[in-house]
Amino acid sequence: MRGCSKVLLKPRTSEEVSHILRYCHEKNLAVNTQGGNTGLVGGSVPVFDEIILSTALMNQVVSFQDISGILVCQAGCILEELSRYVEERDFIMPLDLGAKGSCHIGGNLATNAGGLRFLRYGSLRGTVLGLEVVLADGTILNCLTSLRKDNTGYDLKQLFIGSEGTLGVITAVSILCPPKPRAVNVAFLGCPGFAEVLQTFSTCKRMLGEILSAYEFMDAECMQLVRQHLQLTSPVQESPFYVLVETSGSKVEHDAEKLSSFLEHALGSGLVTDGTLATDQGKTKMLWALRERITEALARDGYVYKYDVSLPVDRLYDLVIDLRARLGSQAKHVVGYGHLGDGNLHLNVTAEAFSPSLLGDLEPYVYEWTAGQRGSVSAEHGVGFKKQSVLGYSKPPEALQLMQQLKTLLDPQGILNPYKTLPTRA
Repeated sequence: MRGCSKVLLKPRTSEEVSHILRYCHEKNLAVNTQGGNTGLVGGSVPVFDEIILSTALMNQVVSFQDISGILVCQAGCILEELSRYVEERDFIMPLDLGAKGSCHIGGNLATNAGGLRFLRYGSLRGTVLGLEVVLADGTILNCLTSLRKDNTGYDLKQLFIGSEGTLGVITAVSILCPPKPRAVNVAFLGCPGFAEVLQTFSTCKRMLGEILSAYEFMDAECMQLVRQHLQLTSPVQESPFYVLVETSGSKVEHDAEKLSSFLEHALGSGLVTDGTLATDQGKTKMLWALRERITEALARDGYVYKYDVSLPVDRLYDLVIDLRARLGSQAKHVVGYGHLGDGNLHLNVTAEAFSPSLLGDLEPYVYEWTAGQRGSVSAEHGVGFKKQSVLGYSKPPEALQLMQQLKTLLDPQGILNPYKTLPTRA
């Protein structure tokens, strides 16, 4: 999605954001907040000619507590730069994404980004301790606490996490960073079927327990695409499915023993047909690249229809199989990959070019199928402009009405990121 605007503003402080929003509120001017602009649902793109408020210059670390691992920073800090900053101090960011080199932490919060290690560290809703937000009328709401426990009244920060800039502009964050693991291992495995992918995950949780930090899966067509378009090579024999297992712990010998025991069991029981293990940083990066660069390979294959859904894990891959039969030769590839540990499927369909008839076969079918499993039409990419009309597949009318009431309360003139997230009122 592309957009344009006649005005781009780059404030450096929350006070400057406050002045901008107060003026826009008085003049009834629409504002579109923009971070790294890496979203996939059009949430940071102006629909008409909204004023763009960029957080690019709000990129300062305010403080870091070496004992607790609590980081306070401005919203425009790039995720990868924050990761480097805390790693130098023996901590890590609880969030890791493929777009980390350009995405902003404020945008991550605004979309409640999930990422690769959700399985270990959970949602940003749990790791964010406090926020500073500027409301539509320019009021600065400073809830930038660094307390792990604060049970005083409503937890207001949760309103703004995942609200995609429609309720306020996030200007700063206080976030809890986990200690940097002393031992990181990655296993890349081949599985004969999706049933084995699920059983391997159950075995992982049972045998690896507290050191399991990521469990990613990809199908054979994903591997075919990264080989064809990126010249990456598979480290294991050809398989219908591949699994990447990462462990992060505090003791090398302890983790290696647990991982070896797991691999021996998985290979011996037929859950896994082939596998390789990486302990050094170079090889772990190589194995992660097979998973992280799937998006890049898809983009080189043609026009891509992208869906990001949450489903019960036992039905996760059924949607891919169903769509391959439904679309037939209309599609070049129908692939499924993602974060199996939290039931997040990245469903991608490629074609030579955009086709209205192919889109008609995909939508609303994908959303109806997901709703039939009581799934979510957006697992981690947000709603933005592209999905605001399908929110009803995941939320009941009463929930949508309450969301609209909150929007009206906090932004009565509707100037903050209009036409996004909530269905358009008739």
